[in-house]
Amino acid sequence: MNKVSDRDYVNSLARGLEVIRVFSRQKPKMTLSEVSQATDMTRATARRFLLTLTKEGYVESDGKYFWLRAKTLELGFSVLSSMNLLDATQPIMDGLATKMNESCFCAVLDKDAVIYIARAASKRVIDVGIHVGSRVPAHCISTGRVLLAAQSPEKIQEYLDTATLEKLTEHTVTSKVELRSLLEETHRQGWSIVDQELEIGLRSISVPIRTQSGEVIAALNMCSLASRSTPEELKTRFLGELLDASQKITLSLLA
Repeated sequence: MNKVSDRDYVNSLARGLEVIRVFSRQKPKMTLSEVSQATDMTRATARRFLLTLTKEGYVESDGKYFWLRAKTLELGFSVLSSMNLLDATQPIMDGLATKMNESCFCAVLDKDAVIYIARAASKRVIDVGIHVGSRVPAHCISTGRVLLAAQSPEKIQEYLDTATLEKLTEHTVTSKVELRSLLEETHRQGWSIVDQELEIGLRSISVPIRTQSGEVIAALNMCSLASRSTPEELKTRFLGELLDASQKITLSLLA
């Protein structure tokens, strides 16, 4: 990569991106003073960036607090599109959802959560209520465990040190020792099944999606109601189909 000269460096763009990055799960809403302090900008400079981002639809404000809008997801989707991940994934997911008559999802990791970036719905009357753009804690879902398990030991340790493992159902794993063991198991076997940890009555199975160089960039998932599939049936019915679909997506990605 060529070194960027001072003449070519756009400082205002860099500082605008810095304002976007300052918002987090811990601080989803911030005042002007908080943004100014976190970015080491004057209040006047921070205000200009925030008002510009508000006008462009990336930030919203109630007059006191500022927060990011869903439009910021488009920045991430642009990266995924440049890798042709969405183009490669959707038709394969559509075929899988039709064949198995269950909804299929693709998700990526974002710090301590996953974001669903693609969905292929089943034709069932009662279906899983997860949609594109949904953000879900990583610790209690199979996509999250697949994606966390693919991280380096240092990043997994950082996640375990900082994450809050909220108990969403009676089945949710909240022990970091147990979660680490589950991540190690997921890494060894190459897939994850999670049983009713996000929501009672919902089971899911996920496998990684890799680039042609082997890097895990997303997770492929199928969900089923507990009344329709046991955990063992998820493994026997869906695992082979998911692994086959994941391999097809990898072969469809740009080298």
